[in-house]
Amino acid sequence: MDLTLTAILLGIVEGLTEFLPVSSTGHLILATRLFGYDSSQWATFNIVIQLGAILAVIVQFWRTFWAVGMGLLKLNPTSIRFVRNVLLAFIPSAVLGLLFNNYIEGLLGEPAVVAWALIIGGIAILGIEKVAKPGPLTGVSELPAVKCIGVGFAQCLAMVPGVSRSGATIMGALSMGIERRTAAEFSFFLAVPTMVGATTLELLKHHKELMAGAGPVGWNEIAVGFVVSFIVALVVIKAFMAFVSKSGFAPFAWYRIVAGALALFLLSRI
Repeated sequence: MDLTLTAILLGIVEGLTEFLPVSSTGHLILATRLFGYDSSQWATFNIVIQLGAILAVIVQFWRTFWAVGMGLLKLNPTSIRFVRNVLLAFIPSAVLGLLFNNYIEGLLGEPAVVAWALIIGGIAILGIEKVAKPGPLTGVSELPAVKCIGVGFAQCLAMVPGVSRSGATIMGALSMGIERRTAAEFSFFLAVPTMVGATTLELLKHHKELMAGAGPVGWNEIAVGFVVSFIVALVVIKAFMAFVSKSGFAPFAWYRIVAGALALFLLSRI
């Protein structure tokens, strides 16, 4: 398949799945393998284009980011608590990500791990949805520090491809009594430092290969995937918020289970 076309298709996959509790990284790994490529050779591409989806968060919630930025300049307590809560949730994955980066990179080329993680994660979502008792609707800045740290450790589960970063953070938040919409918004905001950090680390490790054009995937493909993922994610974010407010997360759980089972079947035939 043409590399540019592959980059477009993977950009669509990233934009569709980054903020849904279905694992964007897992879908990218499976899609890359099903397209006939070595997943490990597209690992840097798969991580970097996630910045396109993160840019969509900044655009979608620009008023919130602007208000927080202006509030910080005025030492506004609400803005300070907002930043504190996001940073507290970010720290666990930042520390563990640095410690286990090489091990995590090894898993990025294992589609079977993704398939099983999709199935197990789907079952977990069904269980949490059934027993969780969400509290009242509050803003991210009003969340207690201890719950933010708990969400941060939940996000660390997403270091296993297929678990889903958004799924882990949202389900972790729900299990601690955070309301659905707040949980989803917190997951969006937490994605910004998390994915910027992950992408920066990936570029620092592999910038020489990218600059030299040593691998099959270069800057042109990354640029295409970035733009496509941004456009698609911009549409998905708003639709996702409206959907989960009415229907919850169970439909995504069933999707994960079916997709994981189908992936195992297809992988067994490759």
